[in-house]
Amino acid sequence: MVCGSTEGIGKATAIELASAGATVILVARNEEKLHAVKNELPANHNQQHQFIVADFSNPDELKHRVHHFLTGAHQPITILVNNTGGPTAGPVSEATEAQFMATFQAHLICNHILATALIPGMKENRYGRIVNIISTSVKTPLPNLGVSNTIRAAVASWAKTMANELGRYGITVNNVLPGATKTGRLESIVNNQAAKKNKTTSEIEAGMIEEIPAKRFGEAAEVANAVAFLVSPAAAYINGINLPVDGGRTASL
Repeated sequence: MVCGSTEGIGKATAIELASAGATVILVARNEEKLHAVKNELPANHNQQHQFIVADFSNPDELKHRVHHFLTGAHQPITILVNNTGGPTAGPVSEATEAQFMATFQAHLICNHILATALIPGMKENRYGRIVNIISTSVKTPLPNLGVSNTIRAAVASWAKTMANELGRYGITVNNVLPGATKTGRLESIVNNQAAKKNKTTSEIEAGMIEEIPAKRFGEAAEVANAVAFLVSPAAAYINGINLPVDGGRTASL
């Protein structure tokens, strides 16, 4: 099950896992885009890919639709990739209570709904992989992303606690921390910074790239490759970690 899977990192992850032979259940809010991505997914192993239409701004709807899907599922889902769009940029001192609550629900609460729905099947199989797409801000808070920094850290702590509880069942819980990756989210951040600083988007991008040892932005597929490894049997002894995929930008170990 791959969330936020109609674009960016989510879509790249769905394609990578399908290419590796997994049957993929896409989760996103736009049914038309879900149909399109489902038809793009490789099915070289005769997989029957499916999707669930759900909006992460409505946790109750997500819970209902996922539980409805699971009642008709023929076998447990043993891989969950939690991923959804980040909140609006801005200083934490200017954030509203409503922004914090909306982001908390869309990220931590929805992650928890999905994980708790799938964990029984993972336990039954003695195999489970939960990977949360978060942000490098859990290691080093990023400027002008106050709400995101706060909620991402909460998700990281939730994941580590879950990893400690579930490891005995053959279930791992890990976080992938993308750096500046060429997605719609990065485009939005660049545009926001350009408007605030009265600069061109090219100038903002050049400044961001200068901070990255690799001297380029990442590709969504490069993040997907890290996810694919963590959900594989080869990563069975990797549990409760934060894995940056950021070209070396994060200024901490």
